[in-house]
Amino acid sequence: MAPSSVVVTIEKPNNLSVVQINAATAGDDSPLLPADKQKAASPKQFTFSILLKIYRAFSCISWLAVGSNSLFKSIKKRVSQSEASADEVEEQDMEPRSRGKLYNFIKAFLAISIGALVVEVVAHYNKWNLNLVQPPWEVQGLVQWSYMAWLSFRLDYIAPTVMMLSQFCIVLFLIQSLDRLVLCLGCFWIKFKKLKPQINGDDYDVEDPSSFPMVLVQIPMCNEREVYATSIGAACQLDWPRDRLLIQVLDDSDDPNLQLMINEEVHSWRQKGINIIYRHRLIRTGYKAGNLKSAMGCDYVQDYEFVAILDADFQPNPDFLQLTIPHFKGKPEVGLVQARWSFVNKDENLLSRLQNVNLCFHFEVEQQVNGMFLNFFGFNGTAGVWRIKALEDSGGWLERTTVEDMDIAVRAHLNGWKFVYLNDVKVLCELPESYEAYKKQQHRWHSGPMQLFRLCLPAILKSKISMWKKANLIFLFFLLRKLILPFYSFTLFCIILPLTMFIPEAELPLWVICYVPIFMSFLNILPSPKSFPFLVPYLLFENTMSVTKFNAMVSGLFQLGSSYEWVVTKKTGRSSESDLLALAERESKRHSESGLELLSKLKEVEAEVAGAPKKKKNRLYKKELGLAFLLLTAAARSLLSAHGVHFYFLLFQGLSFLVVGLDLIGEQVS
Repeated sequence: MAPSSVVVTIEKPNNLSVVQINAATAGDDSPLLPADKQKAASPKQFTFSILLKIYRAFSCISWLAVGSNSLFKSIKKRVSQSEASADEVEEQDMEPRSRGKLYNFIKAFLAISIGALVVEVVAHYNKWNLNLVQPPWEVQGLVQWSYMAWLSFRLDYIAPTVMMLSQFCIVLFLIQSLDRLVLCLGCFWIKFKKLKPQINGDDYDVEDPSSFPMVLVQIPMCNEREVYATSIGAACQLDWPRDRLLIQVLDDSDDPNLQLMINEEVHSWRQKGINIIYRHRLIRTGYKAGNLKSAMGCDYVQDYEFVAILDADFQPNPDFLQLTIPHFKGKPEVGLVQARWSFVNKDENLLSRLQNVNLCFHFEVEQQVNGMFLNFFGFNGTAGVWRIKALEDSGGWLERTTVEDMDIAVRAHLNGWKFVYLNDVKVLCELPESYEAYKKQQHRWHSGPMQLFRLCLPAILKSKISMWKKANLIFLFFLLRKLILPFYSFTLFCIILPLTMFIPEAELPLWVICYVPIFMSFLNILPSPKSFPFLVPYLLFENTMSVTKFNAMVSGLFQLGSSYEWVVTKKTGRSSESDLLALAERESKRHSESGLELLSKLKEVEAEVAGAPKKKKNRLYKKELGLAFLLLTAAARSLLSAHGVHFYFLLFQGLSFLVVGLDLIGEQVS
């Protein structure tokens, strides 16, 4: 038989035949079909396939070109905006000079990484032996000898140190992941058993207003132009006997026009029979804590049993007090009842969506589990009701930290008071929509706990609470969730991981950089299942925010200048549709009832404010950009070694830092 022949046996029901098919050549890869059929079908299929591939290639190139053009335009715009006068830069730069040390460290690290990448590229294309098995007589040139000496020094001295640090961070990472897993199991148990805080006794007698306790509602605010009217209106519509309720508007604004507008809003509600007063401090010290402390010093406060605290952007439902106050009834040991936050602008942009994921886990899992099983959690500063006696026994509001809410909660816990968390009672509020506002908020939220830990540690050790509660406060509440989390997140994923690309002996395993983080992000996103498509962006964004949280943690722990920085989170005044309709109705009634002279004056003030130019624009964030280029440099080094998952993680994490550094994630100002 000819060498180019193929014998095919075809079995049929009736007969058995052997067919010989002669191939054109021995190396032909075409299917074993008759030649005439191949010639009839191949030209059309080949032409269509080529055209389809060309179309896909042009579509991909067009998409990349449009995306790159948009990105470069955004970069050019940000850079051009950042080129301002020295005075303007100094005014816009909200970070003190003490925070520049971290930026200098990142710049030095980046410069060394770029130099190392150049050397590795030269070594890669020269095919130098990277395993230190090359005999000395085969080393050619001073450059190769220097490279081999560096490899030897790296293996003997640098790699062991990096490996030891990485193993330490991995242990912290696993401990923190275990804590998250236990919290999620506790939340699952609450849902499975349908556990909820119970109310003792019957409801208050509606026909007898004297059976209702006296409640004080405090609305602290400072330059809250966008939200003051909405918050005051929502507080004034609380369903509670009017003679048993007093609303304090605690205004710390430094704008006389805004003070006039808030005072007029309070006056209009007072004319409707609401027991409300306007209070402005002449000496503004201590930020929010000083404002609340000053208000609690009024003589008439001793007539009230409870105080509800609502920040200026919070809009409680009318039944808020009816759902919270009864949990104090018959429970003299309960000092705080905390409600959950709900967000009116959670779908506004990518930044607000990612914040919603984080805060939903905080309230649904952390607060609910700690409240149910420990009767203790950190007070969220608003949307909560305190027993005034608990505040007084705990020393009242103190101005020693920027987290006065956590401070009073810890001191109340040390004095034996119990807390109740209501996951079903939700209060509408607003999320920061710009990265600048969110970053300042996160800095305060992570530097304050470290200040408080340094101040409260002696009191915790000397307190009479049980050893279990002391251990929970020190190791879980402060160290694990406030110090270890930002430390290992920044050190492991922003420093050690790119460093291991140049020190392959200390390479991190895949389960550390991929499997476990994705699983933990999946657990974090469970309380907000509609945000599941944002699983990977959430993971990358949390690692990106670790630089801000780490910086804040260090400044608070070592009492640097920025640790006492308090910047009021900017609001946009967003409300739901029903809130807007109610506000419009109140505004029309208010204008019809006010005097013409006062109305005209207010309109002039509002027109003056509206006509004033707003110095608001997107910014460049140097630390985030520095880390972006550092991670992208490490990704390029990983590509040379074909690390696979390491490369993709470094690439996307570097792009995440780049997007945040260019301020492209939140509100965009044209």
